[in-house]
Amino acid sequence: MNVYKPEIAELLLLVEKKYGKALRTTTDFEEFSFYLQSHSWGRISTSTLKRLWGYVNDMHTPRMQTLDLLSRFIGFDLFSTFCSYLKSSSAYNSSFFSACQVTASELVPGAEVEIGWSPNRYLRLLYKGKALFEVCEARQSKLQKGDCFETSAFLKGQPLFLPYVLRDGVRTSPFIAGRNGGLTLLNCIGHE
Repeated sequence: MNVYKPEIAELLLLVEKKYGKALRTTTDFEEFSFYLQSHSWGRISTSTLKRLWGYVNDMHTPRMQTLDLLSRFIGFDLFSTFCSYLKSSSAYNSSFFSACQVTASELVPGAEVEIGWSPNRYLRLLYKGKALFEVCEARQSKLQKGDCFETSAFLKGQPLFLPYVLRDGVRTSPFIAGRNGGLTLLNCIGHE
């Protein structure tokens, strides 16, 4: 059992960021293996990289030597140093935060909520009760008048994640509003 799964996942993301390219194909792994060796980082075989990135199904636990080499590649002495950094860094820790918010529990059926996000997206929503909202007006949005969705809260400055949108009686794929920058407009009309 690999006790470092979240740490390894973060390591792989940072390796790709520093390398400047996502590793998704056999050629990508071959090139990255060659890159590491030719730039004196050390040698990691293509097959090891494929296993580590989940390109091939293998429950193999990576060697600490491999994790140490990748940690050095992104600027840490050892994988254990990288893990310590993750535990102490405020960028990776959960925390409470302040935000202007509207929660469904504070609304009464018939209340309206306005939300907006960049660039120039706007929705006016009707609260139907039980955390269900219906789109009454939509401007420059992929959501349309008549669409319905469930959410327990809107947070200004945060993206709105919806598990589905109900459109003409059919559930869509998940939807995200305000992916970059979050909701920039949040007004409530008729709440308690």
